[in-house]
Amino acid sequence: MSSSVIDFVATEARFGAQNYEPIGVVLSRGEGIWVWDTDGNRYLDCLSAYSAVSQGHCHPKILAAMVEQAHRLTLTSRAFHNDQLALFYEEIAALTGSHKVLPMNSGAEAVESAIKSVRKWGYEVKGVPDGQAEIIVCANNFHGRTLGIVGFSTDPETRTHFGPFAPGFKLIPFGDAPALEAAITPNTVAFLVEPIQGEAGVIIPPAGYFTEVRKLCTANNVMLVLDEIQTGLGRTGKLLAEQHEGIEADVTLLGKALSGGFYPVSAVLSNNAVLGTLRPGQHGSTFGGNPLACAVARAAMRVLVEEGMIENAARQGARFLEGLKAIRANTIREVRGRGLMLAVELHPEAGRARRYCEALQGKGILAKDTHEHTIRIAPPLVITSDQVDWALERIAAVLTQDFS
Repeated sequence: MSSSVIDFVATEARFGAQNYEPIGVVLSRGEGIWVWDTDGNRYLDCLSAYSAVSQGHCHPKILAAMVEQAHRLTLTSRAFHNDQLALFYEEIAALTGSHKVLPMNSGAEAVESAIKSVRKWGYEVKGVPDGQAEIIVCANNFHGRTLGIVGFSTDPETRTHFGPFAPGFKLIPFGDAPALEAAITPNTVAFLVEPIQGEAGVIIPPAGYFTEVRKLCTANNVMLVLDEIQTGLGRTGKLLAEQHEGIEADVTLLGKALSGGFYPVSAVLSNNAVLGTLRPGQHGSTFGGNPLACAVARAAMRVLVEEGMIENAARQGARFLEGLKAIRANTIREVRGRGLMLAVELHPEAGRARRYCEALQGKGILAKDTHEHTIRIAPPLVITSDQVDWALERIAAVLTQDFS
């Protein structure tokens, strides 16, 4: 690392909480699929800020919308109406087919809001005894970092020494419909699940799983809550990952790409039954639904559709997946993916995935490891065929490299 990079990293270490372990690169600029470090080296971004910059870094149309709105009005709080919120509601509802929208900021806030809302629905509509509502979740889930959320995580790294935790959650295996059926009781108000478990290593459920899940939830009057904060808005080659099995959730959670990486914007999308239980003063957010966020989100959604990014994700994802599966390397245990949400899981004896990510950095690709032995690959949805092939050539070189 250059002296300037060392200075930045050292200053972070001196003043910052050590809650991340970044790859040793200091980024200063981004455009499209590319980012540049402080020394001017260029990299293909294969993380997309955990899918938040799906539209590409610094998309000019989203940038223009942000700058224009920042000159006009940024924040009013929800104590007053603003001229962007209604348009945001109208456009996101038209895009997703939703009936009600609750705007928030971070993905974790959207999850917490959904938990509150389905519990309220359970007590006031379904008739669950007060304080007895149950929400079913899956092992190896990742829904955020708040205290309420980590309480039902199975990852010891996110839980240890953060308790005590709130009750009301029941864990089952992911992708196991009979386990869901067995776990449902009269007090079950919701099943909260990711269509694809991203942080767990891009774990894709068996075909037909969500079709069966939808039937079980409907039959038992249980709200199906899909956390599409990573999978939604084109990442898997469909607008929403639920569309791969032709189902509709009762509650859908969006975030990350909802702002194209410019601003924290999230949303709870629901039927009238769930969000219709909220009354003034019962839930809110100072920044949720602010005019700057709404203007940015409107532009982010618009370019996804107008520029064919969702269809491109399907095409390039298929090309990327085929290319990864064609790599003949003893290090590879399994390749998984849907659209441009991909992962290469390594054999444990190949060593930690982090060293492969560090080697990829040396070849001009930034990727991130997860769960010790898996490399996630999720470039912006604007990637081209030539760029996919360029990346595959370098990934193959690293995965066949002898680290001994």
